[in-house]
Amino acid sequence: MKKVLSIVMLLLLIFSGIGCSQTPVPAPSSPEIQSFESVLIKAKGTTVNFYGWGGDERINRWIDTQLAPHVKENYEITLKRVPMDIDQILNKLLGEKQADKSKGSIDMVWINGENFYTAMKNQLIYGPFTQELPNYQKYIDPDSKEVQYDFGYEIKGYEAPYGKAQFVLINDSAITSETPKDTQELLGFAKQYKGKVTYPAPPDFTGSAFVRNIIYDIVGYENVVGIGNDKEKLKAAIQPAMDYLKELSPYLWQEGKTYPSSIAQVDNMFADGELVMTMSYNPNSVAGMIETGQFKETARSFIFDKGMIGNTHYLAIPANASNLEGALVVINAILSPEIQASKYDPKNWGDLPVLDNAKLNSQEKELFSKIPLGKGVIPQDRLLSKRLPELPADLIPVIEEVWQSQIPGNK
Repeated sequence: MKKVLSIVMLLLLIFSGIGCSQTPVPAPSSPEIQSFESVLIKAKGTTVNFYGWGGDERINRWIDTQLAPHVKENYEITLKRVPMDIDQILNKLLGEKQADKSKGSIDMVWINGENFYTAMKNQLIYGPFTQELPNYQKYIDPDSKEVQYDFGYEIKGYEAPYGKAQFVLINDSAITSETPKDTQELLGFAKQYKGKVTYPAPPDFTGSAFVRNIIYDIVGYENVVGIGNDKEKLKAAIQPAMDYLKELSPYLWQEGKTYPSSIAQVDNMFADGELVMTMSYNPNSVAGMIETGQFKETARSFIFDKGMIGNTHYLAIPANASNLEGALVVINAILSPEIQASKYDPKNWGDLPVLDNAKLNSQEKELFSKIPLGKGVIPQDRLLSKRLPELPADLIPVIEEVWQSQIPGNK
């Protein structure tokens, strides 16, 4: 999910003096829910305003043509998708809070990582609510670290899992037979195909993840996460990775003097043959891109031997949501095997499911097993065996700041 903290939000956090605390402060909970049956009754005939990143047309189409009709048919709820970058969403929620607007414009939000942390710090999120959802109780493993923590921060029932992602690199086997297995092979790859490799500039979500993958491969996840919140120690620890990116940059597109602003731009350049490699935080996206004709049928995903970053993205409810009951019903529907399987299909989205397989019956398991994953996709068992955790959310802006100060233009 795209995340960019705006200057306005950052300044508000600085001046409020709450941006450096390690424990998010929960927002006050709304009155206790009596039963989910009462929630269903109150939600019937209402509209749920669903705010989230709208930069991927396949995801937008899935929400509009799969999820929205499902909740309309089954619960008589109208789902209104409102595309908006998360920094704008957070600023909107913060503005409504400062204006003491008790009935806000956002009922449900797609969120994770540092943005969830920011929202919790500013008491913008309603909860805990996951214990109210029947499908959460029935299908989710409560002991899973990815249910308990979001980028290192405890969730405590203030988010429900939406889907899982894992970073992959993508090439076209008809053009480049090589699939680099580590950063050194990637350097050789960039030299061989000089000017035809690049990555989006952080803080683009995918570009930032690429930089963290480079850090993991060179420095190691354990050596970074163990530092804690000491910024100077963090900068020193990741310097070998920054030195590598400096070495890599002259062989990149535009000799590393400038970088694409978004993953969409990189994908388009790859599709046009201007680049020989792209990347994605959706491991099944390559199949969808092939299916729609955006990528050639010879495109394929590959990963580093030491592993790639994976995370979970979530759904939350604003503390001032006007339609709390409607949001609860929609989130519960999203946690059903039917909707999770629909989302998993690369023709629709290709997002990895969040349900505990051990809690599914044979018919529910078949919903997933019968889905053809399509061309160019890494088998899920191999993918998950190489899954590495995300860093705590407050370390990511520091890494992005270091990248900005050292890499563009070979500073």
